[in-house]
Amino acid sequence: MSSLRLSRDLPTLDRPVLVAAFEGWNDAGEAATGAVLAVSDAVQATPLADIDPEEFFDFQVNRPVVRWEGEERVLDWPATTISWGRARDADGQPIGRDIVLLRGHEPNLRWRTFTETILGLAHDLNVERVVTLGALQVDVPHTRPVPLTGASTDMDIEEEHGLRRSGYEGPTGIVGVLHNAATAAGFQAVTLWVGVPHYLAGTQYAKASLALAERVARLCDAALDLTDVADEAQGQDEDIAELVAEDEELASYVGDLEDRVDAEYDADAGATATDQLPRPPVSGDQIAAEFEQYLQERNSE
Repeated sequence: MSSLRLSRDLPTLDRPVLVAAFEGWNDAGEAATGAVLAVSDAVQATPLADIDPEEFFDFQVNRPVVRWEGEERVLDWPATTISWGRARDADGQPIGRDIVLLRGHEPNLRWRTFTETILGLAHDLNVERVVTLGALQVDVPHTRPVPLTGASTDMDIEEEHGLRRSGYEGPTGIVGVLHNAATAAGFQAVTLWVGVPHYLAGTQYAKASLALAERVARLCDAALDLTDVADEAQGQDEDIAELVAEDEELASYVGDLEDRVDAEYDADAGATATDQLPRPPVSGDQIAAEFEQYLQERNSE
């Protein structure tokens, strides 16, 4: 594992769970990586390792970023960082379960070697369960519950946590590859996917991050303090509601989406009921651009 760079000696962990998310194709609304960050903050995670990007990235596609840190000019390469923290109960006492957190960019090259590097570390840490997180765009409005699907190699976990499998077939990303590799390597593997309204996929959608982080807490039997991301989600919902109230076209668009989703869940109406609804007055790209600009302006105030 020459590409794995340890920042400290490997710790001895208690029944560890590895939770992984990647920026890019698998991360609509930055919901998956946002969930990992929320869990990392909750367990006060300690850096453990990172993966050298040289072998796995095309730097003309994922270019390094130059920034100023005080008076020093810093170069940030595409990063895959690994940390760990101790899960605790509501009283703050350790529950005998540790959480290993991986957050990175989806690599461009050598995906099989990349996943083998991750799972090699998981094996060395005696990880019991590998949980991969993903987020995708869906035609569901922000006013309805965040849709979540998932699957596990353990049917008992699916039943206990009410995971509903997706019937998706088609191209996959590093999340799907890592889940498949973990399964083949004999790990207990769980994958969780959350749906992000397509018109919010270009922003940090905290409501979806919160849904994933809460499910990770349940999978780890941990009491995680997710107050910050919950407050962010509530504030974002209020901002979106204000924007919709001020724009008739946006309000009509969201209302049509609500009708479509409600009709699909209405057993009497059936899925064909959505065919009778009027076409949205604006395009998805247009509404996405308006939401993104509005939220950026609010954040800069």
